[in-house]
Amino acid sequence: MDATNKTPARLATPGVQDFAKHVELARALYRGDPRMELVDAIRDAGIAIAEADRIVADGTICRFHVEGDKHGSRNGWAVLFADQHGAGGAFGHWRSGISGTWHARGHQRSASERKRLSAAIAEAKRQHEAERLQRAHEAQQRALRLWSQAAAADPRHPYLLKKKITTHGIRQLDDKLVIPARDADGTLWTLEFIYPDGDKRFLSGGRKRGCYFAIGKVVEELLIAEGFATAASLHEATGKAVAVAFDAGNLDPVARCLRAKFPGIKITIAADNDAGTSGNPGLTKATAAARAVGGYVAIPPDGYNDFNDVAIAGVAR
Repeated sequence: MDATNKTPARLATPGVQDFAKHVELARALYRGDPRMELVDAIRDAGIAIAEADRIVADGTICRFHVEGDKHGSRNGWAVLFADQHGAGGAFGHWRSGISGTWHARGHQRSASERKRLSAAIAEAKRQHEAERLQRAHEAQQRALRLWSQAAAADPRHPYLLKKKITTHGIRQLDDKLVIPARDADGTLWTLEFIYPDGDKRFLSGGRKRGCYFAIGKVVEELLIAEGFATAASLHEATGKAVAVAFDAGNLDPVARCLRAKFPGIKITIAADNDAGTSGNPGLTKATAAARAVGGYVAIPPDGYNDFNDVAIAGVAR
């Protein structure tokens, strides 16, 4: 091999016993390359970066796809600085909330570099927030258009028949039930679609946090449930107002929103009992939401996942 040729030799296919040695050799080929070291740090933090070649050492914020995210999305971000004083960077994943910083081996981060990284992180957050608001606005326009096109839901829709509930003002578009998600002021932000087989989807990019669908009129007590079927069953059984939070993660934001709107009422979170799931997220998040607003938690009887299951069993008996 010509000594002037800087192209590294191609690695031989490793055997099982020699695999670790070849991995270390491969790493040695780019050791000292700040871009690849930052990529390693990103992966070590638990972010499965799928577009490492998008990172460049020019101090600009780059976006990349993360394995497991929606196809075509770029929820990962990174910024890399590299000059005669050393190399450092920051990175994150908006969907998981993971973030971190990195600096080259043996390099002590200076005050100016820390300031530069802080500014880059702040700019990444600003860009993300601006993009989120833009997507939410675009989804809101689609939601308004689709909601106006939808007709009153058919009471004989397969999902409603299966769950043994009525329509409660929701609409239907083709074979999909359409449920509006509104904020405390009544502004429509996004839509949930329920297919005949029970599959549920939201408009891409739509704002869901703190938004809900209201069933019934609030008097002295308000119930909050995860799904539409559970909320409908609770209202039909009790006559009380129920808010659909759509998922466990939205129970707390919705509870806080409704507490601010109705400061004097009793709030009860009707939990899903996800006993078969690690950490029981339905009950855990319902309990946290109730504590946040000085409310109560209602739990389905043993053997039932939610109050719609209870209602169906009662109807069947």
